[in-house]
Amino acid sequence: MSRKLREILSTSLYFLVVLLAVYMVVTYVGQRTMVIGTSMEPMLNDGDNLIVDKLSYRFDDPQRYDIIVFPFRYAEKTYYIKRIIGLPGETIFIDEEGTIFINGEPIKEQYGKETIVDPGRAYEPITLGDDEYFVMGDNRNNSSDSRDPVVGNIHRDEFVGKAWMRIWPLDRIGMIKHQ
Repeated sequence: MSRKLREILSTSLYFLVVLLAVYMVVTYVGQRTMVIGTSMEPMLNDGDNLIVDKLSYRFDDPQRYDIIVFPFRYAEKTYYIKRIIGLPGETIFIDEEGTIFINGEPIKEQYGKETIVDPGRAYEPITLGDDEYFVMGDNRNNSSDSRDPVVGNIHRDEFVGKAWMRIWPLDRIGMIKHQ
């Protein structure tokens, strides 16, 4: 085999390995996503670029207040970024004062930007199934989330992953706070 042919094969094999590694990382480990809209303000802003961790939920269960990414059921290539409020088996209710109740107890959380004006479908208790999650945007009065019947409860197999790190804008680069 000539030296030139060996170089071509070696370079081709190198590029194949790099492409395979990139494919594996994007498919199973993480991916970049961009925040579009204001539903997660003040935590995440329109235009923020995030790295989504696609691996951790293979080993651990999602926790309350995790920020997740999932596809919108009615539009291709549209992904929502929301915070988990209700876990499987729990009952969620939002009263007329905007207080969120889980299993009859008010939750103490500091993520909501303002008091909830419209509880949506959570004006009546919603009991989650074994693999269902109730998610909300932090900008509660400007968020299409589980309160909206179009979004509804999110099944675990719909999760793309957990928001892990903000990479843009550079002045806000850093890990995403969940708990």
